Amino acid sequence: MTLAPNRQTSMPQASMPKASMLQAASLSACASIRHGFFTRGGGVSAGIYASLNGGIGSHDEAELVAENRARMATAMGVKPANLLTLYQIHSPEVVTIERAWDLNARPKADALVTKVPGLAIGITTADCGPILFADAEAGVVGAAHAGWRGAFEGVAEATIAAMERCGADRDRISAAIGPLIRQPNYEVGPEFVARFRGAAETNGRFFKPAARPDHALFDLAGYIAGRLAGAGIRQIEDTAQCTYGDPATFYSYRRSVHRAEPDYGRHISAIALID
Repeated sequence: MTLAPNRQTSMPQASMPKASMLQAASLSACASIRHGFFTRGGGVSAGIYASLNGGIGSHDEAELVAENRARMATAMGVKPANLLTLYQIHSPEVVTIERAWDLNARPKADALVTKVPGLAIGITTADCGPILFADAEAGVVGAAHAGWRGAFEGVAEATIAAMERCGADRDRISAAIGPLIRQPNYEVGPEFVARFRGAAETNGRFFKPAARPDHALFDLAGYIAGRLAGAGIRQIEDTAQCTYGDPATFYSYRRSVHRAEPDYGRHISAIALID
């Protein structure tokens, strides 16, 4: 397993700021692929959604979300209609796509795979783990939404299998884990720990004691990386960014709960084959 360093793109400021994003070094090295883990910077939304909220399911103004997504599409080099995200349900379900769809008809699933250039496939998160996949040689890319439930139920493995059905080889697949809630800020109860330990006793390595009795701190990124490695992925990169701990850069569902805010913004993480 290889853990490569992360980098953040430097977006020039102008009268209309560009969408800000993180990039993974391993994926950036692929000339045929464009990708980004978008932050909350460079958009037009205000208040708790400031500023690059891409969440169709949020209560933000629809026209502002549309503008934010258009800016992300521009950064990805695709038409706004070709930035495709799902109706996410915290599942291991994967959709393999060949064409764009209307936003109102988006499938219910948690991962996308394509081999069609010009389609930017993405997932939305606000603490859960975004994973971007690529086999540049085969021309196949994937994007998965891995919250604890999706990761536990095998969304990463299902995405890899779907990529293989499109001609990818898992020995060549690179996987990059984007910003998510990190272990120091992810406290869980005893039932949560018991579920993971019940599945595999070795899962105990992903937990540390919390300040509260009978509670623990969960390493979601480590668990995702472990599942990827167990599936045979040898090139794994982690951006090592915490959504909860950096409110200036990231949205966070858990932080919004702790602050008693009525809603929260959503990030988009996307990948595309270049035309």
